[in-house]
Amino acid sequence: MEPSLDPAHSRGIVRDAVGVGLATGAYGIAFGAAGVAAGFSVLQTCLSSLLVFTGASQFALVGVIGAGGGVAAAVGSALLLGARNALYGVRLSSLLGWTGWRRAVAAQGVIDESAAMALPRTTPEASRLAFVSTALSVFLLWNLATLIGAVGATAVGDPAALGLDAAAPAGFLALLAPRLREGGGAWRVAAAGAVIALVATPWLPPGVPVLLASFGVLVLVGRAR
Repeated sequence: MEPSLDPAHSRGIVRDAVGVGLATGAYGIAFGAAGVAAGFSVLQTCLSSLLVFTGASQFALVGVIGAGGGVAAAVGSALLLGARNALYGVRLSSLLGWTGWRRAVAAQGVIDESAAMALPRTTPEASRLAFVSTALSVFLLWNLATLIGAVGATAVGDPAALGLDAAAPAGFLALLAPRLREGGGAWRVAAAGAVIALVATPWLPPGVPVLLASFGVLVLVGRAR
């Protein structure tokens, strides 16, 4: 049973949230560089982090655009990867108990990290503190890191000259790696998606193999369940 939300317990939750923010925010530098390398301006790259604020979807978007894919394929890939946040939101809605404008504001902070910090708590107070502190920590540090990465990539002139055009796939893999620790099932899903994408890449336009792999993985997961 989780202890009551005393000051020491609250400080522990906030400390963990800041640690999560630092670890996750560091990837924002790679995203900032990837956005500029894909042809986005510093402002456009930063607005993506401010308004979209879900790392995997952002990397998918700039990765597809950077590879020469169309807007529809890029947006479709980003939406598919971001759809999991809606599932988090359903569970968090009843747990956090917010309504009205609080619920609308909280929706922007529903990401993997804030959900992972809030869901295991056994009291609404602890869940709310974990959710808010984690969402704010990741949001602030992710956006700061995005700005640093975008400005830094702009300063070098040609980002591709330093290999920064590889930042999108590298950052995406960095976000994926922790999920593979969940066990054999996660590895099978990742392998299936990779095979589908590799087979489709020589035959389909950039971005479409990602969409096809996502649909294929969803079918596989649905049948397994």
